[in-house]
Amino acid sequence: MFFELDHPCVKAKLTILRDRATGPKQFRECVGEIACLVACEALRTLELEDVEVVTPMATTRGWRIRNEVVIVPILRAGLGMLEGILRLVPNAKVGFVGLERDHLTAEPREYYCKLPEATADSVAVVVDPMLATGGSLAATIDVLKRNGFTWIVVVTVLASPEGKRAIAEKHPDVRVYTGCLDAGLNAEKYIVPGLGDAGDRLFGTL
Repeated sequence: MFFELDHPCVKAKLTILRDRATGPKQFRECVGEIACLVACEALRTLELEDVEVVTPMATTRGWRIRNEVVIVPILRAGLGMLEGILRLVPNAKVGFVGLERDHLTAEPREYYCKLPEATADSVAVVVDPMLATGGSLAATIDVLKRNGFTWIVVVTVLASPEGKRAIAEKHPDVRVYTGCLDAGLNAEKYIVPGLGDAGDRLFGTL
């Protein structure tokens, strides 16, 4: 399933990201802020358990998250979203998946994977600023499923209709949350109007 977050703060921050004049510092800040806003919606279905808490005035009922949240940035651009989501769930574990395009097959090839052990209560939150063709994201979801994760959600800043369709076809059980669904991909497979190469803009490697 696919969800586009219709929120005025996301729209305003996306405008800053799209601006080619926005520098790495402000770009990183806005990516983290959008990640946090979109993740709030993506994690709405987390399970809670009751706890007792003593306030300065009385003893009352409270709650804590029962699930083990595992944030999985897709290297390298996904790193730009990590801190924003950790502000929301600071006790989350973090795993990493690195993919690169195979020059012979043009398919994503895994070059790095380090994940916490999946448990019955694990929720894997895959983060990557751009859902373009969907190839890297689908491959990452494959990796997570092979490693025992069954509850997987995706958080992106932007998405394309092509990427949306690809994930719906390959992983219909995975929910995808994005800040905006853009018009489509150009001949070079970049999202249009998009915001350019997110990794390069995050880390100043233009």
